[in-house]
Amino acid sequence: MELEILGINFGCVIGALRAWEFPEKDCLLPLVAKILGYCIVAASTTVKVPQILKILKNSSVRGLSVVAFELEAVGYTIALAYCIHKGLPFSAYGELLFLLIQAIILVAIIYYYSQPLGGKAWIKPLLYCAVAPTVLAGQIDPLLFEALYASQHAIFFFARVPQIWENYKNKSTGELSFLTCFMNFCGSIVRVFTSIQENAPLSVIMGSVIGIATNGTILSQILVYQKPDAKKEKKVQ
Repeated sequence: MELEILGINFGCVIGALRAWEFPEKDCLLPLVAKILGYCIVAASTTVKVPQILKILKNSSVRGLSVVAFELEAVGYTIALAYCIHKGLPFSAYGELLFLLIQAIILVAIIYYYSQPLGGKAWIKPLLYCAVAPTVLAGQIDPLLFEALYASQHAIFFFARVPQIWENYKNKSTGELSFLTCFMNFCGSIVRVFTSIQENAPLSVIMGSVIGIATNGTILSQILVYQKPDAKKEKKVQ
C-alpha cells in the first residue's frame, strides 16, 4: 500500500496497523524523522520572534553581541545554499530558510538600536548583499562551495563564542530570549536524529551537534545568570 503526502510514506505504517501489528523499525523511523523534520521547519518560522519582540519591547540590545548575530546570518546562508545544492529534501533543511530571514531581521534591528553606527559598520552588510545571492544560487566553484560549507561549522561556533563570552563577562544575558535559545537547543537535538534518518552528509550532522553544544551553553547561562535578577525583582516588590 502506497500513501505518500509531502514526501512522507504512511503506507507501511497503515498496512501494519490494519494487520494489528506494530510497524517495523525500518518503516517507523523514517516516518517519524520526516514528521519531526517538518515540525522543525514549522517551528522555525517563529523561533526568533521572541528575541525580536523582546528587543522591540525594551528598545534595547543590551548584552547582545552584534558579531554573533552577523556570523549567524552568514552561517545560515552557506548552510542553506549547500543543502539546496546537494538536493536534500526540504524537510531536512527547510528551517534554514526561515532562520536566515529572521536572522537578517534581527541584525537590522540590532543595527537600529546600536545607533550611531560608523561608516565602516555598513561595509559588512553591503558585502553580504553583494555575495549572498551568488552563494545561494550555487554559482561558485564546487571546490570553493565545499570549502565554504566546511567553514560554516567554524562560523556557527564562533558566532556563539562572542555571545557566550559577553554573557560570562557581564554575568548577565541581557536581552537574550530564553524561549528562542530553548527552541534552538531542542531543534538541534531533533535535527541530529532527522539528519541521520535522511542520510544527510556527516558534515550536516556535525553542524547540529555543534549547535547542541553552543546553544546548550547559552541556555545554561540564561538559567544561571537570570536567577539573581529574578530574586532582586522579588525583593523590590
